[in-house]
Amino acid sequence: MSHGETEETRVRYRRTQSVTRAEEITQQESKQRKKQPDKPCHRPRDSLFSWSSGFDNFTGLVNWGFLLLTMGGFRLVLENFIKYGIRVDPVQWFVVLTGRNEGEGHPSLLLIAYSVVPIVICLVVEKGMAAEILMETAGMVVHIINILVLVLIPMVVIHVKGPTFSLVGAMTVCFIYCILFLKLWSYVQVNVWCRNQYKQRRSRSGRRQSISIAQLQHEHESERNGNGNGVSPCPDEKDKSVPDLVHYPDNLHLQDLFYFLLAPTLCYELNFPRMSRIRKRFLIKRLLEVVIGVHIVMGLFQQWMIPSVRNSLVPFSNMDLTKTTERLLKLAIPNHLMWLCFFYLTFHSFLNLMGELLRFADRNFYSDWWNANNIDTFWRTWNMPVHKWCVRHLYIPVVDLGYSKMAASVIVFFISAFFHEYLVSVPLKTFKIWAFMGMMAQIPLSYVSKFMESYYGPRWGNMVVWASIILGQPLAIMMYYHDYVITNYNDVLLS
Repeated sequence: MSHGETEETRVRYRRTQSVTRAEEITQQESKQRKKQPDKPCHRPRDSLFSWSSGFDNFTGLVNWGFLLLTMGGFRLVLENFIKYGIRVDPVQWFVVLTGRNEGEGHPSLLLIAYSVVPIVICLVVEKGMAAEILMETAGMVVHIINILVLVLIPMVVIHVKGPTFSLVGAMTVCFIYCILFLKLWSYVQVNVWCRNQYKQRRSRSGRRQSISIAQLQHEHESERNGNGNGVSPCPDEKDKSVPDLVHYPDNLHLQDLFYFLLAPTLCYELNFPRMSRIRKRFLIKRLLEVVIGVHIVMGLFQQWMIPSVRNSLVPFSNMDLTKTTERLLKLAIPNHLMWLCFFYLTFHSFLNLMGELLRFADRNFYSDWWNANNIDTFWRTWNMPVHKWCVRHLYIPVVDLGYSKMAASVIVFFISAFFHEYLVSVPLKTFKIWAFMGMMAQIPLSYVSKFMESYYGPRWGNMVVWASIILGQPLAIMMYYHDYVITNYNDVLLS
């Protein structure tokens, strides 16, 4: 051992001795003080609100905050009823949701029915490429045109036939076509992966000259039965309780495609995990939640959201910063409450309902986004179907092409921003970029949240996430409502 190491060891030893000696002195002093006749009641300790105290039980303060929030919310409800009366009208819900205020022919229903056409085109092209009737390049060109036209159809039709569409009908059409775009993209890409592997396996089989056509057919049948070595499994060895896996190109039929289109997922697989039965009690609970949840959301929208949005028009138009901020904060509460209800209604109740009906076993529709300490974590956890699609069909393929992870992330946010704008601007027939800019602003906001998390702790990062959710959405709503009214009813306001 060198001289330097010896000195360092001695220093550490002396420090350990000094710390131990200090504890012994403190303990001895405490014992002596307890023996004094003055009955001492003090000892070294920190205040509970000090970080060094180690105290972490704030249950009472949480209950206090919840009670205070409840009282404030109840006061706002009373103020709303006193000021506007009861605005909830279930009959009006039925008229709006069923599209009775649409023009002749119910164009929304016609567009929804037309969505079967690009679905059938996609399946026919896949069958043609699998049978080698259609060249790979020509088939992919048809796929690209078909999927792009699928997105453009609502934009063109709603713009041309705008007055005949109801707002709910136009929003439903755009949402369905957006989902179809993502699902058909996944369907095409997965079949490309399977087709390439299928061709490679067939080319390897073709090199073995001693194998006849009958043997190749027998090998294919054996693979369909779960045995990849070309030998038919013995009946005793095969577990009959395990279902046979579907192999390409046996998946190319309407039943398989329509199951995927109805399943609560955006990522296609040849063999989805399936449940053995439908749980009736679970199904009834989710059905009741959907029915009750729709009534709650529509009631909040009629009673609370519409008056708050209307009252924000004049201050926002006059650019009165003080009143606009007040209206923004007033709108934030009902909007956030509706957003939370919509999240539970969509990602838990409705998707679980569809999953149970289809016996779809993967129910990972959301993760604990409420604990997200930065924006990136929030977007990875709050909408798992979209997140899985973005990673599987966009992020990883872009990285595999040689682009950086940062470039892939920007592309993912760009595509997401486009569809957010698509779902808002097309139904409103007001082509602005507020939703697009809001999504692209998530990139710099991500750095802010990570900075707060790194330098001030995870709690502050989580607060940045919640603040962006609570304040960002009502600001976008105010912008779009202002532009929508100015675009469509400016003459009425001026008169």
